[in-house]
This record gives sequence, C-alpha cells and structure tokens, in this order.
Amino acid sequence: MKNKIVVFFSLFLLVQHSFAQTSQKNIFPDGTPIPAWFLDASKVELKTLGKQYVITKFRVKKDSTIVQTKAIQKIIDMAAKKGGGVIVIPKGTFLSGALFFKPKTHLYVSEGAILKGSDNIADYPKIPSRMEGQNLDYFAALVNAYGVDGFTISGKGTIDGNGLKYWESFWERRKENPKCTNLEVSRPRLVFIWNSNNVQLQDVKLHNSGFWTSHYYQCKNVKIIDLHIYSPYEPIKAPSTDAIDIDACSNMLIKGCYMSVNDDAIALKGGKGPWADKDPNNGENTNIIIEDCEFGFCHAALTCGSEAIHNKNILMRNCVVNEASRLLWLKMRPDTPQKYEYITLDNIKGQARSLIYIKPWTQFFDLKDRKDVPQSYSENITLKNIDFKCDVFFDVAIDKYTTLNNFTFENLNVETKNGAVDQSIVNGFRLKNVKVNNELIE
Repeated sequence: MKNKIVVFFSLFLLVQHSFAQTSQKNIFPDGTPIPAWFLDASKVELKTLGKQYVITKFRVKKDSTIVQTKAIQKIIDMAAKKGGGVIVIPKGTFLSGALFFKPKTHLYVSEGAILKGSDNIADYPKIPSRMEGQNLDYFAALVNAYGVDGFTISGKGTIDGNGLKYWESFWERRKENPKCTNLEVSRPRLVFIWNSNNVQLQDVKLHNSGFWTSHYYQCKNVKIIDLHIYSPYEPIKAPSTDAIDIDACSNMLIKGCYMSVNDDAIALKGGKGPWADKDPNNGENTNIIIEDCEFGFCHAALTCGSEAIHNKNILMRNCVVNEASRLLWLKMRPDTPQKYEYITLDNIKGQARSLIYIKPWTQFFDLKDRKDVPQSYSENITLKNIDFKCDVFFDVAIDKYTTLNNFTFENLNVETKNGAVDQSIVNGFRLKNVKVNNELIE
C-alpha cells in the first residue's frame, strides 16, 4: 500500500510539472494566452506557391559577372500580372540590384543558388523607406516587399549582400569623422518588408549584408524559421548588420535561427525623438516570441532600442548564446519617451560579456527644441532558468530620467568576474534561487 501511495504521489508531481510547463508555454509575459498561431512552425511548400517562374527560363543568364536586375524584375512583374507565382532562383550565382516583389508573388532560392547583391549603390534606387526610427527616402534593399500580404521567402539557398565594398567605405568614413552617422555612408539592406501581413521566411541563408540584414516595418503575423543569418566581425567588421530589426510590428515568431553579426542580433525598434510617441509613423512592438535559436558573435542577443518607444510581451526562450557582448540590452535613450515592459528570458544557456545591460544611450542625442527630458521606464523584466557565464552579471547604471520597476530573477546559475547587484536601482526586485559563483544571493 505504501509503495502505491509513493507511485501515485510521484505521478501526481509529474502531471503537475507537465501541466505547469504547458501552462507556461502558452502564456505571454503579461499573463495573456499565446494564440495557437505561434505554436505552428510548419513550413511553406514550394508546390503551394503557384506557378513556378525559374529565372533561367526567362532570359536570365547563368553568368555570375553581370548584373541582371531588369531581367529578374521583369519576371516578377510578369508573374504578378498573371495572378501570382513563385520566382525560383536555380543553382548558380546571379547578380542583382534592388528587386520589388508584388502581391501574390514569392521568392524561392534553391539549394546551391546564390542571389547576390550588386556592390554598386547605383543599383539600389532611393525610395520612400524607413531607417533608424524615421521615415525618409533611402536606398532600397536587395529584396523588397511593400504591402505584399502572404509574401514568402523559402528554399535552402543564399541571399548574399556582397557587402565588403560597403563595409570598407563605412570604416573609411569613420576614420575621417569618428562621429559620422550610419546614414552618411550609402549602403543597402538585404531584406526590407513594409506593411505586409502573414509573411514567412524559412530555411534561407542571409549573408554579408551591406547594412541591416532583415528589417520588418509595420507588419503583422510574421514567422522567421530556421534562417542562417551571418555577417563577419573579422578580419573586417561588417558594421550595422543587425540580423533582425523589428520596427512597429505585432505577432512575430522567430524560431530555430542562427544569428552571428557585427551588431545586434534581434533589435526592437519603433521610433525616436522627443515626440516619437506622437508620430503616427512610429509604433509599438507587441507579442514577439524568440525560441530555439542560437546566437554567435553579436553586440547583444536581444536589444530594445536604440530607436524604440514601446515594447511589450517579448518572450525569448530555449536559446543558446555564445560570443555575445550582452544577453539582454535595454537602451534607455534620454531624448525619447520609452516603455519596455513584460519582457521574459527563459531557459537560456551560454556566455556573454554582460548578462543584462541597462544604461543611457546618448549617441546622437537630440532633444530638438523640447525643454524637458522625457521619462522612460523598464518594467516587469524577468530572467529565469538561466545557466550562464559572463564578465559582468548586473551591468546597470541609470540616470534620473529612467525608472526600473518589478524585476524578477529566478533559478539563475551564473559564473562571473563581477557578481555585484545593486538592488536599490529597481523598485520591486525579486530574487529567487539565484546563484552567483555558487553562492546564493538574496
């Protein structure tokens, strides 16, 4: 009888633990349910994308030395006029400038195929765009989708930005003027998607971007699955090659991706400036899930800012981080009103220079003619189930214009050179089972 009771109690605990895991899996940081949409990571199949337009069957040459933008764009336009379809890049290397996808068209990059960007900025026209938290005319990306609901990029091939010339130009300009802005050197992004819903990118390699690698602005319901995103940090650094920039978007799933770039891996943006929250071009990022990803070299695995006004319900879980400068970076920009709330990092392993980094971001500070400095807030920030090595555990120093509320650190095992934690910086700091260098802290 005793053995039966033990077995029953063990089963009860197992069921209870399983139920807790399931409940946790389906809840956003603010406690609202995660919709079933986020739990479906099924892949788009080529055969479902309509008629296949293999570019070499429409006068595009198998020649990696000539830029064939016009010929490829003509195929995209033809597919759109005929009701849609998928533009197929076959095995081989094809050079192009900016391409513009139309409603009901898709891009498929076959295994062994390389869609390679021209390194001549003249092949990327200046058009209405969005960069660094502001709407302006800027150079088109290599792959562009403006208002293309249902757009997909798939296949196991490579979209290569061919960025070396752009990187060299940037560093040459920095030598001339160490305070030069990113926009002073003309560089294209690799992928830019604006005002497009129900988008999916899967399996492709996004490499060597001239500027930001992939940028999503005012989009809803975007899935980014099993991408390999890379730009080098040596022997030459590829400047500002953020892997994924999320800009005023909602409902995004980033799953199974590898990211290693010479800037932030995932950056949440949305606007900047003293009245950024009043500008209709700006907006919040809500309901973002990052899971099962691996991070190589990057300035931070997850960053809020430096151009952001409101980020809410950000969940990063089941990830491995190596060679990052920071795991979580909250850029508090004193010329911009900001609110970062309900951000949870759960089940993270690896190493970085700093585990959590929160400091004023004063680069390019500009209050314009506003007399007062906007207040900013970071609230309901949770780090739990983390096994990590870092140089600095709690890399936080704020000014009077920043308020930190309700931080929770739970089930942390951290090995660090600097384990100091100034709990007075946070209003409502909860630590539960936090071990720093094998010592429990409270």
